[in-house]
Amino acid sequence: MAIGAQITTESARTLFSRLSAHYDRCFERYGDCAQGMDWPDAEGARLRYGVMADLLSEPGAEVLDLGCGAGHFWEYLQDTGRTDLRYRGIDLSDTMVRHCRAKFPGIPFERADVLSDPSRLGKVDYAVLNGVLTEKLTADHDAMFGAARQLLSTVFGAVRRGMAFNVMSKHVDWERDDLFHLPYDDMARFVVRDLSRRHVIRADYGLYEYTVYVFK
Repeated sequence: MAIGAQITTESARTLFSRLSAHYDRCFERYGDCAQGMDWPDAEGARLRYGVMADLLSEPGAEVLDLGCGAGHFWEYLQDTGRTDLRYRGIDLSDTMVRHCRAKFPGIPFERADVLSDPSRLGKVDYAVLNGVLTEKLTADHDAMFGAARQLLSTVFGAVRRGMAFNVMSKHVDWERDDLFHLPYDDMARFVVRDLSRRHVIRADYGLYEYTVYVFK
């Protein structure tokens, strides 16, 4: 079975730019909170951060938070005593990056379009993409899957050990047209073919989504 549509890098960049603008609007409306990152509530958001942090078992590892938003994952790592990690945040949004730099002086946050310039990723032990691929707004499903594949393949090329990302599950009470619901089989087919056979699909944390860990 084919793995969705192929789209150009420029189309993928346009799609992610629209998503970034959507999160800017949420941030402008709700401010520095879970709703400002378009999560329904703080409890669920914190649960997601814990699932992402479970990837980072190695003390002192370097972690890239791609789509860092308002820096809430770094806050979670601080709150849970993971200040040993060498953290770096990247976002498409100037607004988010400026906010994070003011909020966390001395922590490296940068604005970058990594599909346009993958060298901005550098080399890191781990990357997390929390919420980057859970929404698609008005984008076609296949176009979103194509953009996701481009982004994940690019990021995986920059990690030494592994990465984590989440998407919405198909096993829900109902699907929302603006969210990116992807079947497990489609995800596994892509990951094994294009990334690595060493992966975990995790859906044990009670939300209508799943997280994928992919290892080198």
